[in-house]
Amino acid sequence: MLKAVGAALGAVLVLVVGVVVVLDDGNSDTPVAAGACSPLVDAAGRVTGSPVPDGNIAGYSGVQLENADKIITAGKALGLSATGQTIGVMTAMGESSLKILDYGDGPGPDSRGLFQQRANGSWGSYADRMDPRISATNFFKALQRVSGWESLPPTIAANRTQRNADPYHYAPFWGPATEVYSARAGGAVPASGCTSNAGTVGEGDDYPDAGNPHCIIEAGYTCPDGSLNTATSFYFRECVDFAWYRLMQQVGPGAKFTPGSIGAGNAVTWKAAWDRQGWPTSKTPVVGAIAWFDAGFQSPNLYTGPMGHVGVVKAVMGDRIVIEQYNGMAPPNDHRYSTIEVPAGFASAYLYIPIKADQR
Repeated sequence: MLKAVGAALGAVLVLVVGVVVVLDDGNSDTPVAAGACSPLVDAAGRVTGSPVPDGNIAGYSGVQLENADKIITAGKALGLSATGQTIGVMTAMGESSLKILDYGDGPGPDSRGLFQQRANGSWGSYADRMDPRISATNFFKALQRVSGWESLPPTIAANRTQRNADPYHYAPFWGPATEVYSARAGGAVPASGCTSNAGTVGEGDDYPDAGNPHCIIEAGYTCPDGSLNTATSFYFRECVDFAWYRLMQQVGPGAKFTPGSIGAGNAVTWKAAWDRQGWPTSKTPVVGAIAWFDAGFQSPNLYTGPMGHVGVVKAVMGDRIVIEQYNGMAPPNDHRYSTIEVPAGFASAYLYIPIKADQR
């Protein structure tokens, strides 16, 4: 096992040499192509069509696919893009598994239909809510009233339309929805909708401070001048500084918080910082989310040490994900960019990027 080294406000991921799975020879920091949110993504970053395998697509079949067809048709009739139509399919998957349900649930006992629309006057009559074409049309009309819906992650656009409690409830259904849309409509859906946040994920090693000096905590070691990022209070080229850079890329201009204001210091503190802010976390990876590893996290692949570790989910590929990170490799490749491919549930938790509405 290698000795953990790090900075007071940073974190180092210590790896068992030769065991961690990287995308080529096990020691590469070659960037991984973004947008691989489903297995059906082509070189241009778009989901390609696929034949219907025995009438089953992404676990949906029969009347479920017929209902998906009706949702797609309703979206086309309103002139919505492939992304808009797929958001409709995704939402119905998350609400009813593409089934016309004549019952609700605890939060909405009066919810009905494919979209579990409430009897509050906003979604038409009971007959309207139980009709796939009419209920889908009403959903799409409400979606179009969401400001900037086309630039939002699909799960956020659906949440602001449906007004359900969890803005990330629909995220796991985006991949299956793109497969269903591609197979049934013969089109392609932009894969960029898999992001978990309100912006975009950067491409490869675009960290602007890659050439700055870094600090190592060891007996007798003095951090060099210029190794502290005064904007974040993290040391340059640490996992936390890179992850914060990605977070700021995604929330965009006007963010109202800093690492200090939310209590994010060493990587081990990040989950608690998210919890204090009421920002969502889960064990489900979504592109753009922070992959958080608690202190002493152990597996056959890695041991994080006392300061934990953070990376960023770069791609979700079924039950495998790609995490990008800084300072996640053993020396001499520490304090630099790298990617690892690991099982989807690998991290201790995934911290979702706060959307802009949560910043004010």
